Amino acid sequence: MENLNVPQHIAIIMDGNGRWAKNKNLSVKLGHKAGADALKKISRTAYDLGVKYLSVYAFSTENWKRSDSEVKDLMQLFSNYFDALTKNCGKNDLKVKCIGNIFGLPEDLQKKISKIEEMTKDKDGMNFIIAINYGAHDEILRAVKNICNQVLTNKFLPSQLTEDFFASFLDTKNIPNPDLLIRTAGEMRLSNFLLWQLAYSEFYFSDKFWPDFSEQDLLDAIKNFSARKRRFGTR
Repeated sequence: MENLNVPQHIAIIMDGNGRWAKNKNLSVKLGHKAGADALKKISRTAYDLGVKYLSVYAFSTENWKRSDSEVKDLMQLFSNYFDALTKNCGKNDLKVKCIGNIFGLPEDLQKKISKIEEMTKDKDGMNFIIAINYGAHDEILRAVKNICNQVLTNKFLPSQLTEDFFASFLDTKNIPNPDLLIRTAGEMRLSNFLLWQLAYSEFYFSDKFWPDFSEQDLLDAIKNFSARKRRFGTR
């Protein structure tokens, strides 16, 4: 669109599925299902607008604290979602990547994630990054442990450590940092999401619950982003 500065990389904290369901006297399970449906629409719109990277926060390391029944429903929803991605991967050029501690997920879900990543690794369209069993503290600690092991085995010296080198140990290796972070449901916090990567991202907060976040809402967020001047610490 004319005069629209579309971010190369958009990250989204998809918040409010449970409250959306409660307001409609529906189960939380149906709220998460509505959230998954919203993601399909938003990812398609992002693709159509020319977004190169779309990262979404699907399940945090803290979400395991939810009830057993909700976690079970979410794992089944993820399983169905990856089945659908696999079924449709021949019809689009999405490159799917999951970040987070994948090995902490159920084994069948791990296999589905590995399958869709392998099937789409050579796609050259939008990069669709799903953060699942992800926490930024966990990601950074895993990176530090890996770096320490390499120092102990004399693969490099601590004096050689730079920001770029450190970033190469994160789950987002070879992925540019987000230009724009969107969070829904009126919350204004990062909730342990991409803490390193979001250092200079622009933030946009919406009061709408995630299932109600529409294609027009995404466009409004991008328009808002387009009107900003990014200084990265300069004047």
